[in-house]
Amino acid sequence: MKGHGRIEKRRVSICQSPNDITFWPGLKTIIRVQSERQTIRHNHIEVQNETRYYISSLSTTAQEFSERIRGYWGVENKVHYVRDVTQGEDASRIRTKPLPQIFAIARNFTLNLYRSQMFENMAQAQRLCSFGLDTLKQFFRMK
Repeated sequence: MKGHGRIEKRRVSICQSPNDITFWPGLKTIIRVQSERQTIRHNHIEVQNETRYYISSLSTTAQEFSERIRGYWGVENKVHYVRDVTQGEDASRIRTKPLPQIFAIARNFTLNLYRSQMFENMAQAQRLCSFGLDTLKQFFRMK
């Protein structure tokens, strides 16, 4: 896989029916994901290796687990990262209940509005919509 100035290779292997592990009821599969990431920095290739383990109550193929794991990280990148970085949720000083929950709903609502207008870059959408009420009304076709 290639993107963001790096090359990443993943190898997914599974162990099904691990009968020796009794302290996880319903455990059917242990998944190992080995990643190798190559990044070019200052005309020098840096290689990082990482191994992650997952457990599951599903019995399916390594390919299916690979797609599910990638799907999870897609959610992380599309929602949580945007809320943390673009919308500054982690830096928020709002602590008095129920305001944190209300602001989380408002942040999710704005992301849904941006996506409904076919924005893929949430930072760009946020910048455009921060120009004022007239811009927002025009953008969302309001009177």
